[in-house]
Amino acid sequence: MAAPIEDYAILSNCRTAALVSREGSIDWLCLPRYDSPSIFGALLGEQKHGHWTIRATDPDATVTRYYEDDTFVLVTRWETPTGVAEVREFMPIDGGRVELVRRIEGVSGHVDFTTELRMRFDYARALPWVRQVGSHVAPALLAIAGPDAVLVRGVEMNPDDHVHRGSFTVESGSGLDLTLTWFPSHLEAPDPADVDRLLTHTLHWWREWAGRVDHDGPFEDEVVRSLMVLRALTHEDTGGIVAAATTSLPEDFGGVRNWDYRYVWLRDAALTIEALISHGFLRVTARWRQWLLRAIAGDPKELQIMYGLAGERDLTERELTSLPGYQGAAPVRIGNGAQVQYQGDVIGEVMVALEAARVAGVEETDFSWALQKAMLAFAERHLDKPDNGIWEIRGEPQLFTHSRVMIWAAFDRGARAVREFGLSGDLEKWERLRDRMRNEIDERGFDAERGHFVQHYGTTEVDASLLLLAQVGYVAHDDPRMLGTVAEMERTLMVDGLLHRYRTESGVDGLAGTEHPFLACSFWLVEQYANSGRVDDAMALMTRLCGFANDVGLLSEEYDVDGKRQAGNTPQALSHLALVRAADALAGHHGRAADRE
Repeated sequence: MAAPIEDYAILSNCRTAALVSREGSIDWLCLPRYDSPSIFGALLGEQKHGHWTIRATDPDATVTRYYEDDTFVLVTRWETPTGVAEVREFMPIDGGRVELVRRIEGVSGHVDFTTELRMRFDYARALPWVRQVGSHVAPALLAIAGPDAVLVRGVEMNPDDHVHRGSFTVESGSGLDLTLTWFPSHLEAPDPADVDRLLTHTLHWWREWAGRVDHDGPFEDEVVRSLMVLRALTHEDTGGIVAAATTSLPEDFGGVRNWDYRYVWLRDAALTIEALISHGFLRVTARWRQWLLRAIAGDPKELQIMYGLAGERDLTERELTSLPGYQGAAPVRIGNGAQVQYQGDVIGEVMVALEAARVAGVEETDFSWALQKAMLAFAERHLDKPDNGIWEIRGEPQLFTHSRVMIWAAFDRGARAVREFGLSGDLEKWERLRDRMRNEIDERGFDAERGHFVQHYGTTEVDASLLLLAQVGYVAHDDPRMLGTVAEMERTLMVDGLLHRYRTESGVDGLAGTEHPFLACSFWLVEQYANSGRVDDAMALMTRLCGFANDVGLLSEEYDVDGKRQAGNTPQALSHLALVRAADALAGHHGRAADRE
């Protein structure tokens, strides 16, 4: 059975990722991209669905692990009565290779290791043809299934009913490199890797990137790691930003709330871009804007809320029977039915992010501004259309207050682009539409009797997404309407000090089951607290939330308070970018700059 979600660390080459457990088992790996079929799928089933384990033979070995400073090079330290050894694992940042490296080094004495390799291509639907192609001196296994080929080098492994096993010993000062290389099966296998060069380059690449992070305040380590996660989820070649590295990790353990997050949501990508901009990363912003241009292409009328990593449009949702699900949570899904939804907030998030880029100095091009004007035209055409909202409900579409506010924000940013940046556009129309939206929201999206904004028109329920109203400037953080909304959230959505997205009992999402507190929502609450004078509450909640990260600083989508475990897909971009925003809000009150004032 798969390990607890928080037991997994990520290895990334900014194109795909491997999830490796504390016990040295790679249980999830899709090659060559995040959204490719898996070769190791034990995360969503059992070991028979594919894994690659390297661990000390001694079952009582002590295990500790960490990332080598600000990189995604993972060091797992194995201590046994006979000695100490370390496994250094990484995916090289090298556009010419798709590779995973596992270097075992002796520290003291000697340590016996075993390795077990089960390759199951195409989400465990294809058993590859495996053959020995190396020699006793340079052992190698070649596995082929359809278009994919994998070459595993470094240690002799013997077959046993479609499983390959090997054993070896490392002594102090000695080492061994095991590598897994993917390549198209119709091509010749690549030459063996120069592991020393790849390790040096990968360490330097990550350290140089992390060294540019600008954060003047508390939780610096958490901010740096979170921004690195966001960079790892940004595809090096295409510029697309995936929402998470995994599919179908359950929001409700044993339930049906299992979704594929290995795609590019315009909303999540836009929010990620905002977080990166706020810390000085502008080149990735320009690259994402180019990705956006390619994805939407020549007909913004056909705008989707999500795309594939390279801008693919067909993300049809399907259920897999080849993988039984994480600890039995079924179905496992690939693709995502949200691709056909209308989510009215998306244009607003994109326009807010692109304005942040303008303010930061990313120069507009004729094409980029033309795209934004076309997106505003799209918003105008759909102005009165109910939507599925930020949470992608599968119940009846509604006029969600958050979505309506983001439409307001879209026209507000369009108008500001004309007034403040001198760009061309119909200023009078955009201001008129902006003002119309405000009047409507104030009348129908706010419950004057109860003193709070509502989840959607016609209900008295609240929704954690209403915390974003202050973030985009619709109201001030200390506006009495906002404070009343927070109070109602604390009364109805807060469980054990953490926020749920909404009350699933209301039936608004059209799904069975419940879910756990959504981490991004509680980070939004930290930001709200910090900016409305509740700084002590903000610090206390932030400290608690950061404590939910695993031992290498990763956060999933949700947190199971009773079970004290992470839930949902991991690592989750929205959780990490919300952490960055919350830390930035606290920096305004506890940062070195504030202390100097």
